[in-house]
Amino acid sequence: MTTYAFLSDEWLSEARKIRDEYGAGGAPVPEGMKMNLVITEVPFREGSIDAHMDSTDGLIEVELGHLQPADLQVRLDYLTAKAILVERDPQTGILAFMNGRIEVEGDIGKLMTLQSLPPNPEAQEMAERLRRITA
Repeated sequence: MTTYAFLSDEWLSEARKIRDEYGAGGAPVPEGMKMNLVITEVPFREGSIDAHMDSTDGLIEVELGHLQPADLQVRLDYLTAKAILVERDPQTGILAFMNGRIEVEGDIGKLMTLQSLPPNPEAQEMAERLRRITA
């Protein structure tokens, strides 16, 4: 299977295809949230990547660019973002936050709500497919 660098153009294209296959079968989210992400220390390009996560339609969608207005903004490095978003490693996220490698501005309560959601089998299957395409 071909793998791609997390957040590269090729990875994003494949991730969109996987997301589109699941459509409404993704992870339902009880509370809508718009979160902007600033991902730093990207190994394959200069500068940071601006992305966002939007769950206002009841499903989690991650895409490039920022939303205005947003409930919060999270700034984190590439490896931490990959561990949280692809590898679904909450321990890395907790340690990074405690060590100041994740900066949050805005409604942190919404972020905590998202992290406390119970596992969803379809979302876990989708996440596993994303892991398989990620170098």
